Amino acid sequence: MSTNPQEPTNNPGDIRSWPVLQVRYPTDPDKIAALLPPGIEPSDESNVILGFYQVPVPDEPENGLMLSVDANYRGVKGEYTIAYAIDQEAAVYMSTDMTGQPKYLADVEYYRLGDSVRARCSHQRYTFAEFKGSATGEVTKPASVEDRHEWWVKVLPAVETEKQYDFPPHVVTVITGFEPVAHQEVRGELILRDSPWDPITQLLPQRGDCSAALITNKMTKREIQLADPIDPEAFAPHLETISSSRWPGVLGGPQREVDFTTFLT
Repeated sequence: MSTNPQEPTNNPGDIRSWPVLQVRYPTDPDKIAALLPPGIEPSDESNVILGFYQVPVPDEPENGLMLSVDANYRGVKGEYTIAYAIDQEAAVYMSTDMTGQPKYLADVEYYRLGDSVRARCSHQRYTFAEFKGSATGEVTKPASVEDRHEWWVKVLPAVETEKQYDFPPHVVTVITGFEPVAHQEVRGELILRDSPWDPITQLLPQRGDCSAALITNKMTKREIQLADPIDPEAFAPHLETISSSRWPGVLGGPQREVDFTTFLT
C-alpha cells in the first residue's frame, strides 16, 4: 500500500472518495460544431472529454460515463454535454425531466487494482468506449481547481401535432466548484468502437493521442439554472435524439429511414 502523504485516505469501502478517470482526446472542430445547438459556440480547443465515475446519488452508487466537448457560452469557456451513460435508473428520468441532464441507462465498469486502471461503457450490447492503463508517477494535490462550466438543454416536444414544443428549448447552465484532493496521471489506451446507439467514432473521431488522469476533488458548490431560450426553429434539427442523450437520432433510436405510413395501416 502506498505511503505517499499526498494520497487521499477514506473509510474502507466508502463510495464518496472515488476518483474520476478523466480521458481527453482531440477531434475535428467541425464535428463538434455540428453537435452544438444554437447559442452554444465552438471553443478555441476541440477536445472530447470522457469522465468515468462512481458517486453517491443521492445515497447509493451511480456508475457513469460523462461525455462532453469543448464549447463556449456567453463568452465563458466550458463543456457542452452530449451524454451521461449511467447504471442507476431512478436518476435517468428525474434528471432529464427536471434539468435536461442527458442521462440514459447503460452498463458502466470502472475500477483500479494496484496501478492497473480499467473502464468500459456498453449500451444496447455495444461496448463503444474502453480504457486500459496504468497509474504513473506520484499523487499530487493541485493548489486550486477552476470552476467547471457545463451546459445542457431542457426541452419538451409538443403533444399536439400542430405545434412544435410544450416547453421550447432553453440552455441550462451548470457551475460546479471543487476543492482539490489528489491528481495522478494515467498512461494507457482509449479504445473507441462503432455503435449505432453511441456514434462516437463517426461523430467525434479521435484525431490524436489521449491524455488521462485520476482526479479526486471535493465538491464545494453546484449551481444549476435555466438560462437563455434557444431559437426554436434553429433548434429543430437537434430535437430528435438517441434515448435522452444529445446524439442525433430518430424516434429515440439511431438515425435511419422510417416509413411513417406504417403507423396509418
